[in-house]
Amino acid sequence: MSLSFDLLPHKPLIIVISGPSGAGKDSVLHEMKKRNLPIHFVVTANTRPPRPNEKEGVDYFFVSRERFEEMIANNELIEYSAVYKDYKGVPRAQVEKALQSGKDVVMRLDVQGAKKMRKLYPQALLIFLIPANEEEWMERLKKRAGQAPADLELRILKAQEELLILPVFDYVVVNPQYKLSQAVDVVEAILKAEHHRTSPRSASL
Repeated sequence: MSLSFDLLPHKPLIIVISGPSGAGKDSVLHEMKKRNLPIHFVVTANTRPPRPNEKEGVDYFFVSRERFEEMIANNELIEYSAVYKDYKGVPRAQVEKALQSGKDVVMRLDVQGAKKMRKLYPQALLIFLIPANEEEWMERLKKRAGQAPADLELRILKAQEELLILPVFDYVVVNPQYKLSQAVDVVEAILKAEHHRTSPRSASL
């Protein structure tokens, strides 16, 4: 009797990092990039003008509204949404190319976008980030809202609504203030565990 040791065939993952406003999604992704993990980080398309510190093809692909609507019509996007009168979305070709190379693909989406991904691609791996506690969360939201009380109230209400979608996700990861590496360690452990499943997720689009 011969034994087969090819028990863990590598299958790439579609990974979604999400969470409410103030959860630290961008910080977690930045730290993951610094670790040089064998992951393709998706660059999303956006119709708003670039900010001074943003680079084309690194932070976003900046396209016209007309071009974005053409991408929608041609089914060139996996997922898209309208944000403050601008569009943003995930280019399909970019994700397909990365998966074909055998790399895991990670994308940062808002909670509604993650919910869409769960419906469209049930085998996607969804990770929900949250701050360590309510006090820390409120501090982060205040910084984002600036001096506008109405803006802060709106962000709090939206964040509370987004917490209700938590059951859609596979994992929840606490991202404490000043302990970013700790949160990314947990995310990395999740990815390693997923690649050791006896029934791997299928990441085909």
